[in-house]
Amino acid sequence: METPSAVNVSEIIDNSQVGRFQLGIFILCGLCLIMDGFDVQAIGYVAPALSQEWKISGAILGSVLSAALVGVLFGSIFLSMLADKIGRRPVLIGAALCFSLLTLLTPLATNVGQLLLIRFLAGIPLGSIMPNAMSLVGEYSPRRIRIPLMVVVGTGFTAGAAIGGVLAFWLVPNFGWRSIFLVGGTIPLLVGIFMYFLLPESLQFLALHDKNPQALCRWLARVDPSVAAGPNIRYVVPEKKLKGVPLVKLFQEGRAPRTILLWTIYFMNLLNLYFLSSWLPTVATPMVKAAGAPPSVALLLGTTLQMAGVFGSVFLGWLVQRFGFTLVLTASFIVACANIAAIGQPGISLSLLFIVVFFAGLGIVGSQSVVNALAATLYPTDLRSTGIGSGLGVGRIGSIVGPQVAGILIGLHWQAHQLFLTAAVPALIAAVMVLLLHASVKPQVSSAESPVMVH
Repeated sequence: METPSAVNVSEIIDNSQVGRFQLGIFILCGLCLIMDGFDVQAIGYVAPALSQEWKISGAILGSVLSAALVGVLFGSIFLSMLADKIGRRPVLIGAALCFSLLTLLTPLATNVGQLLLIRFLAGIPLGSIMPNAMSLVGEYSPRRIRIPLMVVVGTGFTAGAAIGGVLAFWLVPNFGWRSIFLVGGTIPLLVGIFMYFLLPESLQFLALHDKNPQALCRWLARVDPSVAAGPNIRYVVPEKKLKGVPLVKLFQEGRAPRTILLWTIYFMNLLNLYFLSSWLPTVATPMVKAAGAPPSVALLLGTTLQMAGVFGSVFLGWLVQRFGFTLVLTASFIVACANIAAIGQPGISLSLLFIVVFFAGLGIVGSQSVVNALAATLYPTDLRSTGIGSGLGVGRIGSIVGPQVAGILIGLHWQAHQLFLTAAVPALIAAVMVLLLHASVKPQVSSAESPVMVH
């Protein structure tokens, strides 16, 4: 009997050229992240109009801003573990369609309780988008350009937030806050339909779990048409299939230190990202008025934050390819710390305010795509979605804490400079955690030349 020939799926992808098939995957994953980012920023722009219409306090408004984030916390952890068991494709498609339905229901809410419930439920499928999209991008990227590709596609989140800001600037004054959710629910519906017909499964996942060899063969041929095919071909990856609960595996085989440090970085950065995304337009409105500008200009500060994040993601990804994760992330978090502290300083001019918000966005929002790419380098296929998802899940606790605590502090009549000085501290802590992670997992984070995915 003829011995089956083995084809190393990871090696083929690592050495491949990026063609139309892979570009299509990256675009679909980027669109997923755009809808995620759109939702994050849009609710921040909705906050002033919602507060005025329903006459709700700062603390209650903080709960509204955080409701979806609580759902995202559960989705990031549990749906990511599900994806490591059943695959990226079904989870991404199901999440997009479910999120679409719930977002389209949001304008029907007539009180805070209904809005809180719908936002919480919508957050659950939303939480699975980032970890699975980033995992899939990494698993279809050639090794030599994997980091830049993951970071560039990851900017979809920030681009979506910027788009949300621009649309909200036009939609909310003209059509009311409910219009944001009608737009935000239509986008994922279209994305989900496109993914159903065009999105493949992770080839490493199929090979590792010995699933659907016909589809694996078909999709692998799209990556490299010269790959051998036939009944005597066996598709493999140089990894072992992991058994047990994926979340527990993150703390086994020496992974505990990197997991804890990574979770801390996620927590600190997402605390700042969501505080700034949710509250910056509201807190900055008195500062804008004091500078003699119309209140609507405060909305442009939020857009500046996100646009800086788009630029920062690409720029930092380029730097990581040359200098490694540690130096780039440490420097970006320190830059963010200094500029966040400067945002609320008394007497700051409007032009300088836009400048410091830009650099705060570059350091905080821009770094998030890099952190997601870093997370994907630390875990094998069977833990990759769980590794990214659990980090994002813990980070979502920070994203919940940030807007909630800010709402309470605003209710206690804290001044803007006090709020932003306090918000600068997590960025400094994140910089320290990056250095500790470098010491803990030196091969993965010290060199841009080291293998990016753990195969």
